[in-house]
Amino acid sequence: MAVLYDCAKCPGYCCSYPLIHVTKRDIERLARHFNLDFETAKAKFTKEASGETVLRRKADHIFGKICRFFDTEKRRCTVYEARPGTCRSYPGGRCGYYDFLSSERRRQDDPEFIATTQND
Repeated sequence: MAVLYDCAKCPGYCCSYPLIHVTKRDIERLARHFNLDFETAKAKFTKEASGETVLRRKADHIFGKICRFFDTEKRRCTVYEARPGTCRSYPGGRCGYYDFLSSERRRQDDPEFIATTQND
């Protein structure tokens, strides 16, 4: 399947999802990445929400909240090699946000435009 998006030109919209689900395997991968034991990594990096284990979040000046592993200045994942499975498979062939963002940047003749979820 051809990739129809460029994550390098996105401000990290998928990283701002309220719930980024993680599995035991994902936590084990993060634990190895940070040289931590499983329980320490789970406590430090995740929380329970809606009966699921999800990544913790932090403040973000664009989206309000974002994944704790996202560099809010460089707009990049800081654990890319150890990122969870859901991040590895997202979005598949096409990213709706990237399509929207590309369209808005063309229409507004503004290559830096960022569509946010916050009210200004």
